[in-house]
Amino acid sequence: MYRGRLAPTPTGRLHLGHARTFWLAQARARAAGPGAKLVLRLEDLDPARCRPEFAAAAMEDLHWLGLQWDEGPDVGGPFAPYAQSQRREVYLDAWRRLRDGGFIYPCTRSRADVQRAAQAPHAEDEEAEPIYPLEWRPSRGTGREILVPSAAKANWRFRVPDGEVVEFCDALQGPQRFTAGKDFGDFLIWRRDDVPAYELAVVADDQAMQISEVVRGADLLRSTARQILIYRALGWEPPAWAHAPLLLDESGKRLAKRHDALSLAALRANGADPVALAAQFAKELN
Repeated sequence: MYRGRLAPTPTGRLHLGHARTFWLAQARARAAGPGAKLVLRLEDLDPARCRPEFAAAAMEDLHWLGLQWDEGPDVGGPFAPYAQSQRREVYLDAWRRLRDGGFIYPCTRSRADVQRAAQAPHAEDEEAEPIYPLEWRPSRGTGREILVPSAAKANWRFRVPDGEVVEFCDALQGPQRFTAGKDFGDFLIWRRDDVPAYELAVVADDQAMQISEVVRGADLLRSTARQILIYRALGWEPPAWAHAPLLLDESGKRLAKRHDALSLAALRANGADPVALAAQFAKELN
């Protein structure tokens, strides 16, 4: 059975790029035939940036666009709760399994430390995290005695298998290939402020909610390679992947929530026709 998902992060108003990706997610779910399900999950982990009013606005905007989901925070479902802020035990269970397997370790180095490290090469992608220096890695098994991640008072990083090639075939972007230790290094899975990192949370949730295909933006292709390593470490089968092309602004950069003029709220206020928008998305993505 096909199970797809919509996963907005309520840190601001949704923009046109979000709308196109979420519309595609629904289109792929509906094309999968009878029995296919579409899940709405609020990725509201960051207490400093996520706000309830943005969560409510995201659902309102998606409904205006014509999207309907089968499970979610407003309609319930068998895998509730559908807000990440209420799913801490799911992430703790995954963290414990990774800790017990020796796949992760506590790290007192900050992102700024890594960026300043003379031996930390940067990936070509300007948004990618610099490679974590190998000489900073502790011995395998460090941290196994720690019972909860917050007790370490540190970030937790996933120890990537250096040189291992991660390959997957994306339904929209075609074959993808990344090399651990070269295209990305040891990455965060739990933050020192006791918040699960994106990579761990989405893997744990997509597994728990039985998501069969992940539809999201092409800026997350590198994250997919990281997440596949987490799936392998936990002995889980990854879902299929479909990364939508990004919408770019006039300078060639991807749209962000700072582009207020292209927010769905602004488009609605200016009388935009959601049916026409959906038709345009279909034309662009076919």
